[in-house]
Amino acid sequence: MPFHIKTPSVMNPTIGDVYYKGDNRWTETYDDRKVYTNESDANADKATTVTKNGVTYAPKHFSNATVVSE
Repeated sequence: MPFHIKTPSVMNPTIGDVYYKGDNRWTETYDDRKVYTNESDANADKATTVTKNGVTYAPKHFSNATVVSE
């Protein structure tokens, strides 16, 4: 069963959901989303964190994201 990551749009909430495309990029186009063969790989990408000035945090897109099975 394939999986993908989606989240509500941070930049424009009227868009609705955006989909993780890979390489820290998001897309409104469902067909352009990154598809994972297993849930653990999707969860690993969803757990992305950034460390800046000694502070580690999850970017807003990832902190609100969910892994969805298709």
